[in-house]
Parts: sequence; structure tokens; C-alpha cells
Amino acid sequence: MRLIENVEQIFQKSGAILNGHFLLASGLHSPVYWEKFQVLQYPNYTESLCRMIATHFQKQGVQVVAGPTTGGIILAYEVARQLGIRGIFAEKEGNIRAFRRGFSINSGERVLIVDDILTTGSSIVEVMAAVTRQGGIVIGIGVLVDRSEQGIEFGVPLFSCLRSITLAYTPSDCPLCAARIPLVKPGSSQNPPD
Repeated sequence: MRLIENVEQIFQKSGAILNGHFLLASGLHSPVYWEKFQVLQYPNYTESLCRMIATHFQKQGVQVVAGPTTGGIILAYEVARQLGIRGIFAEKEGNIRAFRRGFSINSGERVLIVDDILTTGSSIVEVMAAVTRQGGIVIGIGVLVDRSEQGIEFGVPLFSCLRSITLAYTPSDCPLCAARIPLVKPGSSQNPPD
């Protein structure tokens, strides 16, 4: 399938852009949440978005695509499939991410890191560290949506299918908390305590 609609339309059509008061994985609060799994449930949308990333990096000599759990698993697989190379993922192991399940990166292998939604970049930094520990070379980063308020510098090229600056607040500075709007932790069956 060709990418007929623009990226934001894909997220809107799939119901992935939510409004409210959300606790992000980074610990920040936001009035907007990008529920990537609403998009990733549609193989045609996933294929099209991953094609944008794969096309952008196709001439960079990528040898392995790596992503963080959970959304990064799907993206790493699909981008790697389109590039005709391996796709692996890094899982949480204590306070770091590590390649488990027999995944490894050879010394000097050129690695493209992919992730779903970029807010603070912490999961990308953790995957970069896991790649470096195994001797790989990170050559770029591809994300579906870069929602960071200020561009984040990773030291390698960053490509996003969509750049959409979305407000995020520390809990102590959150106007949504001040307005007593209930805080929701997306992707969780339990909301945080009041």
C-alpha cells in the first residue's frame, strides 16, 4: 500500500491521538497521548510508516535494525524486513536495556535504532547503550512521531515520520494537575493514585 494519507491523518483515522491528562512513560504529564498501538494494529499503516524510515536510511549500509520493547519490536521487524536484514529488540533488564533471547550485535555492525514515539529519548538512549556495549555502531534513529518540545541531539541522524511538538509538563508544573483533571496512565489497567 502506498502512503496515500499523511502521517497525522493515519494517527487520527486510527484513533491514536487522545486528549485528556496523561502520565507518559517518561514520568511527564501531557494533555495529548499518541497511542501508537492504535496505528500498529493495521499492517498497511505499519508497513507504510516503516517504509518511510527504511527508504530514508536505505543507502546508509544498515546491517541490523534494533528497537526497544514493546512498540519497537514491531517497527524493528518491519523496517528490517523492508531492508532485507535482521531486526532485533532490547528489553528492560533492571535499570538498563539489553539484548536477550540470543540476540547479538557483532563488533562494527551498523545499527539503525527505531522507536515509536519520541518524547524524552530515554528508551533510545538505553538501546544506543546496549548497541555500544556489544561493539555495534549506531548510524541513525528512525521514529514514527517526534513529539519532543525541543529537538533532542543523539549524535547521529534522526528521522521522524512526523514531527508534532506536544506539550509535556513535570508533575510539579502541570496545569492539568492544578485544575484537578484526573490523571490517566495509558496502556495500564490501573490509573495512578490521586
